[in-house]
Amino acid sequence: MPVTPDDVDHVAELARLSFDDEEKERLARDMSRILDHIDTLNELDTAGVPPMSHGVTRENVTRSDEPNARISREQALQNAPDTDGEHLRVPRVIDTDA
Repeated sequence: MPVTPDDVDHVAELARLSFDDEEKERLARDMSRILDHIDTLNELDTAGVPPMSHGVTRENVTRSDEPNARISREQALQNAPDTDGEHLRVPRVIDTDA
């Protein structure tokens, strides 16, 4: 299906675009090639192909949430830079004097 520069003008006007004559010719050729390719794809038998929303099968990659053994408090605190023996100690980040 050949696209004419007038067709490009019409689409450009709808999209609020403007092109010079050379760009219109190039776009007309490109759009014609795209429509020809779509016509070729329309010739394929897709009767048994289910519709899909994405070209690549997507799967959830997270693992199932199952309870595991916990580590002890001592194990959790052993590499901490500062503790009080039961909790992590961090520098104060909120000024309570204000």
